[in-house]
Amino acid sequence: MPDLHSPIRFGAITAPNRIFMAPLTRCRADADHVPTAIMAEYYAQRASAGLIIAEATMAIEGNSSFWMEPGIYSEAQVAGWKKVTDAVHAKGGRIFLQIWHGGRACHPLLNNGAQPVAPSAIPITGDEVHTPEGKKPYVLPRELRDDELPGIVAGFRKAAENAKAAGFDGVEVHGANGYLLDEFLRDGANKRSGPYGGPIENRARLLCEVVEAVCEVWGSDRVGVRLSPLNSYNSMIDSDPAALIAAVAQMLNRYNLAYLHVMRGDFFQQQKGDVLTPARANFKGVLITNMGYGADEAQKVIAEGQVDAVAFGVPFLANPDLPERFRRGAPLNAANPATFYSPGPVGYTDYPALTA
Repeated sequence: MPDLHSPIRFGAITAPNRIFMAPLTRCRADADHVPTAIMAEYYAQRASAGLIIAEATMAIEGNSSFWMEPGIYSEAQVAGWKKVTDAVHAKGGRIFLQIWHGGRACHPLLNNGAQPVAPSAIPITGDEVHTPEGKKPYVLPRELRDDELPGIVAGFRKAAENAKAAGFDGVEVHGANGYLLDEFLRDGANKRSGPYGGPIENRARLLCEVVEAVCEVWGSDRVGVRLSPLNSYNSMIDSDPAALIAAVAQMLNRYNLAYLHVMRGDFFQQQKGDVLTPARANFKGVLITNMGYGADEAQKVIAEGQVDAVAFGVPFLANPDLPERFRRGAPLNAANPATFYSPGPVGYTDYPALTA
């Protein structure tokens, strides 16, 4: 039976273990959203992961949600990411870029005054966004017109081309956590009519168009998709998460993807349910999961065939050598949440690896 340390093949990639690094926003890019030297050091430290999935990265200029997050739409950003991928590859690692559009989670103060866009004019409530002027409430987004959506797809296609130029091994399309593609998927955020609203098949249309465009650039065997049908982050909800993941998983089968990456739960525990079983039942390829796994539970779900690999977020953030720690049963460094989004090396590149 496979275990955490068994090799795995997903699409065109063969990895030495099933301990993947989940995409983690860390806000260490510069003011122009260009990856920095310290980012290359950070990712290279974690090259023993079966796969590194790099943080959410702006596919299209003017859609910032986190202030200092990276982009992949300029030549300078491509050059910055090339230093990251070179550093990871020099350590024998594999790295995909997660390409992303923030949708209604963007804010005018982060985007030269531009109003954010969404499938419907419904704002995020009960939370605030970090801006140069401090924390601010989210604003009412503008509903995208149908004739604007081909431009979104083209932006993702260009991001995929730039990711290839930057030396990545593949890309993950971010369809999770209440950002634009997820907003179209879930009926709590998508109230539109027409070809991109209503039944699941229509709500998934934009995601499928993006996936198809990205696969044309990369080949489907180097493309993954991340979904979070239960996660209520960014004011998200769906009336039937299990039906949503079952239907979307079936639709994604037509692309023969490298993997499907499903977040199993809800950050805020507002929505409960099992989305992994319908994902496994309906998706015919490699299934990755994450959210709150330790080594023992991850080993169990892999051995039982529930999933093929597990992506770890906070444990990888604080333990650059996480696969080796799991292999030895060594204690884990504790993460410091106060430094998750702060600038500089503290809580970023200064977590120690095992010494012997």
